Amino acid sequence: MNIQIYLAKKNPDVLKAERFFKERRVPYQLVDLKKHKLGQKELALFAKAAGGAMALVDRNGMKARERPLAHMHSESLILSELMLDPLALVSPIIRNGNQVTIGVDETTWQMWLNEGK
Repeated sequence: MNIQIYLAKKNPDVLKAERFFKERRVPYQLVDLKKHKLGQKELALFAKAAGGAMALVDRNGMKARERPLAHMHSESLILSELMLDPLALVSPIIRNGNQVTIGVDETTWQMWLNEGK
C-alpha cells in the first residue's frame, strides 16, 4: 500500500485524512501541490476518480475564483488550467496506486486497508 495525500492547503478534510491513516499506523506521503508539479496522467487519473475535471476544482477557494477556472465547463480547458495552477484543486486527494478518492472517504480507505491485509 502506497498512500499519498495531495493537498493544496491544510484544511479540516486534510487533517481528517492524516488522522485516519496515522491512527491506523499506515505510512503515507504528503504531496504539497505548492512544491509538486502534477503530470497529465496523474491529473487525468484524479479527474476520472472525481467523475470529471469540474469536480476537481475548489470552487469555494480563492485560487479558483480569481481565475476563469471557476466558470469553465470544458474538461480539457479545466485540466489545462489545473496543470498551470494545481492550488485550485480540491483538497485532499488521496491516492493508493491507481485508486483515488477526492475529499474524505473513510469507507473506501478502510476497504484499501482490508484489501492490503
